[in-house]
This record gives sequence, C-alpha cells and structure tokens, in this order.
Amino acid sequence: MDAKSILIWIAIGILAGWLASIVVGGGGLIRYLITGLIGAFVGGFIFKVAGINLNLGNAYVNEIVVAAIGAIVVVLIARLLA
Repeated sequence: MDAKSILIWIAIGILAGWLASIVVGGGGLIRYLITGLIGAFVGGFIFKVAGINLNLGNAYVNEIVVAAIGAIVVVLIARLLA
C-alpha cells in the first residue's frame, strides 16, 4: 500500500463515520475514523453475503455508502451490547 491508498482509506473512513453519526448520533474525528474503517469491513461483508452490488456511478461513492451502512450496523450492535 502506498501513501495515497492509505489517505483514501482514511478519508472514506472519516466520511462514512460522519454519515453514520448523522443517522445514529455520536461525534469526534477519531470516532468517525474508527467506526468508518470498521464499518467498511462490516459493510463489505454484509453486502457480499447478501449478494448486493451497488452501482452509484463512482467507485469511491460506492465504498463510502457501504462503509457508512456498515458503521451504522456496528454502532447499533455496540449500543445493544453496552
């Protein structure tokens, strides 16, 4: 992985975490990043298992939406367990 790829992952994680915080609440840049990155893995897994393939016209937009949905799922599960 090069620096550009890492920065893109960080940006996607922050955006996804921010979008998830709009839906389920929460805040803070570090929290956005952590929930967004974890959400990217969870969302990717959920979409792959469900056989859903998003095509929103841009690969980065697809990744942000999948990561945001995964982050929402992660936050909701964490709240249920807490």
